[in-house]
Order: sequence, then C-alpha cells, then structure tokens
Amino acid sequence: MTDMTGWSVERLHEHHSQALRESRVIYDSETDHQRLRVFENETFGRVLTLDGVVQVTEGDNFIYHEMMTHVPIFAHGAVRRVLIVGGGDGGMAREALRHPVEKVVMVEIDAGVVEFSKHYLPEISAGAFDDPRLDLRIADGADFMRDTEGGFDVIIIDSTDPVGPGEVLFTDHFYGHAARALAPGGIIVTQNGVPFMQGAELGGTMRAFRSLFSDASCFLATVPTYAGGPMAFGWGTDGDARHVPIDVLQARVAASGLAFGYYTADVHKAAFALPGYVRELLR
Repeated sequence: MTDMTGWSVERLHEHHSQALRESRVIYDSETDHQRLRVFENETFGRVLTLDGVVQVTEGDNFIYHEMMTHVPIFAHGAVRRVLIVGGGDGGMAREALRHPVEKVVMVEIDAGVVEFSKHYLPEISAGAFDDPRLDLRIADGADFMRDTEGGFDVIIIDSTDPVGPGEVLFTDHFYGHAARALAPGGIIVTQNGVPFMQGAELGGTMRAFRSLFSDASCFLATVPTYAGGPMAFGWGTDGDARHVPIDVLQARVAASGLAFGYYTADVHKAAFALPGYVRELLR
C-alpha cells in the first residue's frame, strides 16, 4: 500500500483516480454547498478542489478558460452579451472580458467560492470582478435561466460535474431554458467532462442539443489536470458559426490584438475534428 500522506487524491471515477502532491495546504473549509480546498503543487501552482475534485489550477487553467470563451466568441464574430453559469473562480469572466463586449452576466450559486477565489486565487480572475461590465449574480443557475429575459449572444455553462449542486445544469429542462435565452445566432457551450471516462455526460447533452439546435456538436481540448484524455465542450446553435472559414477566424484574432497561451485560429478549427469514439457519443 502506497503512503499517500501529503497527496490530494481525486476519486471522481469508479475505476480511476489521480493524485497531486500537496506542498502546502492554504485553505480548507466547508461552505453550505461544498468543501473548498486550496493547496500548492510544484507543477500546477495553486490548486482548487471542490469535494475532492480538481476544479482549477494556476498552471493550466488558461487552456480550459480560453477554449470555452474564445471559440464561441470568435466564431460568432459580433458578441455583445455573454452569460456565464458557474465559474466562481473568475477565470471565464477574465477571458470573456478581454473582448469588447457590453456585458458579462455571471451566475454563481456559492458566494463563498467567489470570495475565497478573490483572496486565495487572485491570478485566476486577474481583476475581472472589478470590471464594470461584469454583472455578478449569486443565485441558482437553473432558476436564473428559467426566469431570464435572455438575449445572450454566448452562454457558457462552466459547471462542476453532474453531481450535487451541478446536477441540475445537465437536464433537458435547463438546456431548453438556455436555448430560449440565446439571441438569434447565439451559441451555447458546456463543460462535458472527459468523454473517454464520462461518455454518458456528453451523450446526454448531445441528445438534448439535437432536439434544440440545428447545429449540435462538441469540440475538444487537452487540459492536463482533467485526466483521462481530451476534455469535451458541448456546442449548440441555430447559426452556422461552427463552419466559419479559417481565414475569417485568423482575421478576427489578428484584429483583436489579443495573445493566448493555447487558443489559436488553427486550434479552434482543429478542435472540432473528433475521434471515432467521440463521434459515436454524438450519435
């Protein structure tokens, strides 16, 4: 038996676990909704876990946040209003607010996540919570989606896995409300886990999306701390943004003047090239 003292062991999957060395535990507390921990790791920097499951790290968060924001925003080409459900660490808002959008509405169920992220993980949000274009709502994402007037060009579902508070964000009812909250030509993207390990999660979202959108698919990115293969992000729209030509994407990226650690126009297009086992889940 291996001594795991000083390690954070994630047991998200029944037959697979991963461990990260804790060089220093910085924060360990329970809120009304979940247990929050922040520790330091020599490779990934500060790591946030919720109920023992890795949510974000200083080292590789840029991959996840860049792909979930810039793929739909650059594909759309004229985004004014963005809705983020979840994302209490502020990383998704950080990336969305790099664009000249008018407003980003962020709905987070747990105020504790936001407050300690500001204090213990300030590099993740990088000042996003102070941007006047950010409208932060501490509320249940499903309730907000049901009641919102909508008109969003991009909706990003930055949820935890479909257990506990995040479970409701994977239901057909929630996706139906989200579809109604999109402006014409709007795009919704969702966090759908690692399909090699969590195929049912992506399959369920795609089943719902096929009934709601004329274009339902997903795209992939490899995030080192989300073990088990590339991560899938659901994609739903009634527009044709997924097929925007590469030269148009390149021009939009160049005109933005932004620099990225992972996202490029080429990576954007390639992310929709799906391996066979993921294609099967979409069917």
